[in-house]
Amino acid sequence: MKKIILTVAAVFAFGFANAQETKFGVKGGLNLANFSGDIEDGSNLTGVNIGGFAEIKLSDKFALQPEVLFSGQGSDSDEGSFNLTYINVPLMAKYYVADKFNLEAGPQIGFLTSAKIKMDGNSIDSKRLFNSTDFGINFGAGYDFTEKFSAGVRYNMGVSNIFSDEFKDALQEDVNVQNSVFSLSLAYKF
Repeated sequence: MKKIILTVAAVFAFGFANAQETKFGVKGGLNLANFSGDIEDGSNLTGVNIGGFAEIKLSDKFALQPEVLFSGQGSDSDEGSFNLTYINVPLMAKYYVADKFNLEAGPQIGFLTSAKIKMDGNSIDSKRLFNSTDFGINFGAGYDFTEKFSAGVRYNMGVSNIFSDEFKDALQEDVNVQNSVFSLSLAYKF
């Protein structure tokens, strides 16, 4: 395991040392979030995403983009809504298929900051019912309007169960539910 970690660290260090250019920026936009997996009757919940990033150009066609984003997620239903907020940390690999157009993919870890269930006009703090970390895989595309302004679309496919053991015990059922988030964002590079 140590050899794998050292190899990955060496690859990143070499890549960053040979980076042609690094640009920092801010981004923000809208999320259409829902749950997937062992759940029915959920509908999209609208949230926001906002944060910062660094685009590290490794070549004319390839870049790495680590990000830190505040993200409003969850799901809505006739009975109530689940309102979750995360600090998400994706690491996106970007490939420029054309001069200003890129495709991106990469892993993401999310840290739950709050969870509320809204039912009948009441909001209940329910953070203990959800796991504190969430893992996902992102797929997306972006377009650079200028050197500074860009827009992007992204889909986050959750791969870990977001419900805690306490929630599953309360349901008396072993349910497996993931986050599913479609994001639209605008970005500004410094």
